[in-house]
Amino acid sequence: MASTEKIIVLRFSAMGDVAMVASVLKEFSQQNPTVEIIMVSREAFQAFFGGIENLTFHAIQPKTTHKGILGLFKLYQELQKYKPTAIADLHDNLRSRAVSTFFRFTGIKIKRIDKGRAEKKALTRSVNKIFKPLRQTVERYADVFRALGFKLELSQRLNHKPQIIPEKAKHLFADKLKKKIGISPFAQHIYKVYPIEKMGEVIANLSESGCEIFIFGGGRQEQETAEKWASNFPNIHNLIGDFNLSEELAIISNLDLMVSMDSSGMHMASLVGVPVVSIWGPTHPYAGFLGYGQSESNCVQIEHPSRPNSIYGNKPCLCGVESCMDIIEPQTIVNKINENLNG
Repeated sequence: MASTEKIIVLRFSAMGDVAMVASVLKEFSQQNPTVEIIMVSREAFQAFFGGIENLTFHAIQPKTTHKGILGLFKLYQELQKYKPTAIADLHDNLRSRAVSTFFRFTGIKIKRIDKGRAEKKALTRSVNKIFKPLRQTVERYADVFRALGFKLELSQRLNHKPQIIPEKAKHLFADKLKKKIGISPFAQHIYKVYPIEKMGEVIANLSESGCEIFIFGGGRQEQETAEKWASNFPNIHNLIGDFNLSEELAIISNLDLMVSMDSSGMHMASLVGVPVVSIWGPTHPYAGFLGYGQSESNCVQIEHPSRPNSIYGNKPCLCGVESCMDIIEPQTIVNKINENLNG
């Protein structure tokens, strides 16, 4: 059946948020197979959308071609060529609002995400905190498509389909008997990172138990940390800087488990159907950012009346002398990992 509708989907950043969009669009595509999707995001995130039927990826170049209001108008002109019937703004920032406003002048239907800012403020404030689970971000994304008139039910199930392992990583999977654990120990905001020394204890324990450990992450400093771990302990593999995003997703899809902060590592694992043991500090899964299909029982965190005090993890912990991350013992994380591996 030929497509009768075309939706332009806007979500430019951040990495984890874009990965969550991909999880939602997988379900949307399956449930609405005649609808064409034009996904607009940063070029670096294109790999998240591989294999989604009826999806075209259109890259935004916010630092060059599409910089400023004139650049965004150019992006609008580029997107006009798809002849969209609706705009799903899943970002609701200045850039996405500008692009959708250009389309509004042409009479195209536009719906925008409700980020629940007031609820999130109530969840994170220190006085009169309203501590309750908020609507999950993936459901907020889905609500936009529902508002546009489409049916969409999210299964919230992990769909595990191992991909072909990149050639240069195949030797890492040679021993089929060893459990394969990914660790994404870093995050954009330092307050979301479990103390490196204590993470080293977790890694030492897992290494001693004979698991194969794969370290994922970002920049040069993180790479140096991962190299030290790989040098100090057997069965530790530093993957930082050696693989592109598509290859990393393929590797993650062949793991038994991922260990991650409240960060993109969790959402990448969710996208390829791998369970995650996640570690939470000043942020909290109640804010709605738990990975798609992941279980709250796999969240490692402490109970404290000051938590959460941040939605994005860009504010320090308010739990007292010791931060909420420092209070979590390495053995607690190891126990949760073993519970998953042996369950």
